[in-house]
Amino acid sequence: MPRAALAMLLLIFAGTVGAQSPPAAPMRGQPPPIQDNSFLMEEAYNQEEGVVQHINAFERMRGREWLATFTQEWPVPGQAHQLSYTVPFQSVAGEAGRRSGLGDIALNYRYQLAGDSEAKFACAPRLSLLLPTGDEKKGLGSGGIALQTDVAMSTVLSSSFVTHTNLGVTYTPSARNERGERASTRAWNLGQSLVWLAGASFNALVEVVWTRAESVTGADRTRAARSFFVSPGLRWAWNFPTGLQVVPGIAVPIGVGPSRGDRALFLYLSFEHAMWKPAR
Repeated sequence: MPRAALAMLLLIFAGTVGAQSPPAAPMRGQPPPIQDNSFLMEEAYNQEEGVVQHINAFERMRGREWLATFTQEWPVPGQAHQLSYTVPFQSVAGEAGRRSGLGDIALNYRYQLAGDSEAKFACAPRLSLLLPTGDEKKGLGSGGIALQTDVAMSTVLSSSFVTHTNLGVTYTPSARNERGERASTRAWNLGQSLVWLAGASFNALVEVVWTRAESVTGADRTRAARSFFVSPGLRWAWNFPTGLQVVPGIAVPIGVGPSRGDRALFLYLSFEHAMWKPAR
């Protein structure tokens, strides 16, 4: 998760979803649509059998802090179960000054509880183990193992609009600060996005994310901080005859409320391709 947390936009769609139709499936010979390529949000579509995705993201905040991540997602072996990992590398400003290095690596399992990429509604809960690979003395990690859970829900509103909802919590039973002091910490995140399917190879989207995260301030003492960001963005796809789909994207997270005055530039690049032939 980026250090700059983000907030929830409430979209009232109850009662209307059942009357809408999902986006039309691409006809033979047409390029595949862009899916599972949101920036700050998770879409509730696991990888299809045999298809692997490699995701690169970079966010630079005002004040020169930045975060780069690499994520790889694998179906196991079909769409019902998905394993992935995320490796962060970041630059932060802390009590010891500005430091750069490896952050806490995440190992993720996600289950396709409802729907799929062609359904009107899809839900995929995730459970993650966050390893303390970042040096907490440099402000690069939590200093302890953490558990994170998140529920992603995707809903087709019409042939032109799709929305995604996230709700998650992170618990670190024994976090440490730069001075080595320990305490248990919790973090909550809520997110909502709206995607305009302007074309099969071009989308515009707005994501809104809110977080409340605790940090260690002393032995068994914590302090909570909130953040709220609205992030408009664009993404497009390059589709190759081999089946490779490359999706670049750009967004501008804008802080509001408790994050007023904060700005960021977010860059995205995804490679998705078949790794093996699905079993028939």
